[in-house]
Amino acid sequence: MAEVDVAFIQEPVHRPNPSLRQEADGIPLIDLSAPDFDALISDIGHACRQWGFFQIINHGVPPERLQKLEAAARKFFHLSLDEKRKVSRGGLDKVMGYYNTEHTKNVRDWKEVFDYTVKEPTLAYASLDEDDDTVAYWENQWPENPPELREFCQEYATEMVALAMRLLELVAMSLGLPPGRFEDFFKDHTSMVRLNCYPSCPSPDLALGVGPHKDPGVLTILAQDDVGGLEVKRKSDGQWVGVKPVPNAYIINLGDILQVWTNDVYESVEHRVVVNSVKERYSVPFFLNPSHYTMVAPLEEMTDEPNPAKYAPYNWGKFQLTRKQSNFMKLQVENIQISHFKN
Repeated sequence: MAEVDVAFIQEPVHRPNPSLRQEADGIPLIDLSAPDFDALISDIGHACRQWGFFQIINHGVPPERLQKLEAAARKFFHLSLDEKRKVSRGGLDKVMGYYNTEHTKNVRDWKEVFDYTVKEPTLAYASLDEDDDTVAYWENQWPENPPELREFCQEYATEMVALAMRLLELVAMSLGLPPGRFEDFFKDHTSMVRLNCYPSCPSPDLALGVGPHKDPGVLTILAQDDVGGLEVKRKSDGQWVGVKPVPNAYIINLGDILQVWTNDVYESVEHRVVVNSVKERYSVPFFLNPSHYTMVAPLEEMTDEPNPAKYAPYNWGKFQLTRKQSNFMKLQVENIQISHFKN
């Protein structure tokens, strides 16, 4: 136990048990090129209701986009700490870049990350003051090494935005809504990509790569390498189950905003990342987020007299900024959640 800093040690209730680890049966694997479009929409709806998670294949993203990005990411994370810290995140004036002391639910994660926004710059709020509409411009910090990282990151982000908007159309149709129902929320979207490196860990029974959490945005598109480590809390029985890597597949999980928009018809699902003592693991999540000025509330179409809105409206930009602040300091209370807006 002396090998792991106490900051990484999870509460006993959250500690993984590698010997009991089970892989999930039944996480839907959806072929986006399936010829029966109605069946595809039905499959998406079923996956959203039953799991909040699914995997997709034949998604149209060329595999070399991810391969080039992963190779560049490995080069970056293998640089010296001093070199990586030249592009360190730090406070609300530098929210993008390298970081290795992130906390989830106030416990330090066993990982290193490099964050970048898709829109350069990304428009955000400058302060947490609810009455302050001053706009900040989030800029990316690009490292000098490896020199190809910036180009590969930007190419990949373009692919992810196109795929995410296509998925959102399918999700809308699975709810009986017009395919473009969500479009207007993304004019100045605040989406971002994260490069994750999970080093091998001497005590994988005490620490987690990422602690249990739900994603606050709209949806996440995750690429994971063949090491695996993502675990989902199965809705049917509350058990943690591993998501087996499928070659050239992406894992999709619904975020909290979709839960609010659908008035709990679709729910975001708790997930975490376990680490192992032998191999380092890489993953690349893309987080689809709306414009900073978006007021998030249940859609009119998802509410009626017997089923009123279950959430009070909240501002995405202020919510996001509050969450970002917790990355830089340990909070005394749980960070803001959509449950705080439950009617």
